[in-house]
Amino acid sequence: MEIDYIKGDGLVPVIIQHSLTHQVLMLGYMNEAAMTKTQTEGRVTFYSRSKKRLWTKGEESGNYLLVDDILIDCDQDTILIKVKPVGPTCHTGSYTCFKEETNKGFIYKLENTINDRIDNNDQQSYTNKLFKMGINKVAQKVGEEAVELIIEAKDNNDELFKNEAADLMYHYLVLLKAKNITLDEIEQVLSDRVQ
Repeated sequence: MEIDYIKGDGLVPVIIQHSLTHQVLMLGYMNEAAMTKTQTEGRVTFYSRSKKRLWTKGEESGNYLLVDDILIDCDQDTILIKVKPVGPTCHTGSYTCFKEETNKGFIYKLENTINDRIDNNDQQSYTNKLFKMGINKVAQKVGEEAVELIIEAKDNNDELFKNEAADLMYHYLVLLKAKNITLDEIEQVLSDRVQ
C-alpha cells in the first residue's frame, strides 16, 4: 500500500466508515507510524494533531474501531478504513461525529447478527433453533409471515402492518442464510435489473 504522506506534511486524512452500514463515522489523520500500528493491532490509531502523538481510538473509553478493510484513494493521499465500532464513535457519545443518527444499513447489522447466532451455534437463540429445523421449516415461516403481511395490508392498522413486515424481513434473512446467499447478492440482482 503506497500512501503519499508528503503532500500533507506527513499526515493523510482518514475517513472512518462502518463496514456493514457504510455510514461515515468520523474523520481523523494518520502518519506512517499510526498506519503501521493500525495494521499491526487491527484497531484504528490516529495521529492526534492537538496532542502531537499517536492516539488509538478507544484507548480511554474502550470504544475501539476494529478494522475490516483499508483502502486508499486514486491519488494515494486519503485513506478509507471500514470498521466495526465497539460502542459510539464520537467522544460526545453519538454514533457518529456528524450527528447523523440513522437506521439505514441496519438490515446488514441484522444479517450479521443472524449469521453470528447460527455460525456460533447459540443454543438460546430462536434464530439458531429455527435454522436447525431445516430449509423446509424456514421457508414455511417465510410463507406464513408473507400471508400475515398480506392480511394486515388490507386493514388500516399501520402498526400491525409494520410489525408483520418486520417479521417477514427477519425470516427472509434467515432463509437467505439457509440458502447460503447474502443480502449483497440479492442487491446485485436488483441493481443489474435497473441497469
